Amino acid sequence: MLRAGIVGLPNVGKSTLFNALVANAKAEAANFPFCTIEPNVGVASVPDERLEVLAQLSSSVKIVPTRIEFVDIAGLVKGASQGEGLGNQFLANIREVDAITHVVRCFDDDDIIHVSGSVDPVRDIEVINLELALADLSQVEKRIERARKQARTSKEAQAEVEVLEKVKIALDAGKSVRMLNLNETESELIKPLGLLTHKPIIYAANVSEDDLATGNEWVEAVRQVAAIENAQVVIVSAQVESELVELSEEERIDFLASLNVAEGGLKSLIKATYKLLGLRTYLTTGPTETRAWTIQAGMKAPQAAGVIHSDFERGFIRAETISYQDLVASGNTNNAKEKGLLRSEGKEYIVQEGDVILFRFNV
Repeated sequence: MLRAGIVGLPNVGKSTLFNALVANAKAEAANFPFCTIEPNVGVASVPDERLEVLAQLSSSVKIVPTRIEFVDIAGLVKGASQGEGLGNQFLANIREVDAITHVVRCFDDDDIIHVSGSVDPVRDIEVINLELALADLSQVEKRIERARKQARTSKEAQAEVEVLEKVKIALDAGKSVRMLNLNETESELIKPLGLLTHKPIIYAANVSEDDLATGNEWVEAVRQVAAIENAQVVIVSAQVESELVELSEEERIDFLASLNVAEGGLKSLIKATYKLLGLRTYLTTGPTETRAWTIQAGMKAPQAAGVIHSDFERGFIRAETISYQDLVASGNTNNAKEKGLLRSEGKEYIVQEGDVILFRFNV
């Protein structure tokens, strides 16, 4: 299961957002810095409206969405890379995640303490990103020393040194590794370091209830920062999401409609995180269950089958495949067969987003 770490300064709404994300999580959300010490971990379902439609077509007993694990990491502060505010411990937690959700405070409230004394999302982003870059720089400098020694006898080490020196220049200039647009080979060479600024990132602009539909000038400032490093911005309201958790589905729809939004920011955030990691979803459906399966973009049919069970990959024969849109338009699999829309795909087939598949395999 992929993991996304929720980071940010203290008191920006991380734990409140986390609780809403995982619904049943019990992360402590309090009005003082470092109320989160050990990272809280919870699982959130990836919203997918296609599952309900397929389940109705197949009369499925249950629906199983794909999931993302979110990790609520304690608030970072200036000096975290030197251990301030238990920074070393918190930075280590971030190294273990696949993507970063950076929560940025974009609301004003005199009753909620800001660690820097005022609301300034651009400054807050710079504080966090600088600490992540300094932590990466320290790690890269140590690794360069060892890699240079190995480079005397290893071509791979020589290539690693070249990438590390390029990374060091960027970090020295206060840039994230993401901004370098390293190619696949270069990224693989530095992957073992788990560099914090190399991880894909989404900025979650946490706004008040009144600004959820339109954003505000602080959100626009965050977007300008994100555009420089090709990062995404999602508008959320942690307070609204915490209220939505307590409501029925019908009440949620009415509440969101009163705020002039179609869906909560969390749905957008989960979907954006999923896409950020280059993931795709294929679907299986039948009387027992309708289910979403997560694969990497470009994965071929046997490997996609292996996500269900290794036996499916080893004994792969073919994948009976139809697009979600074609299946829904046909009404059922039999009608799709008659129309020639159900395809038999072999080992070289690259599974597409929204494919509905039945795998045939030898035991």
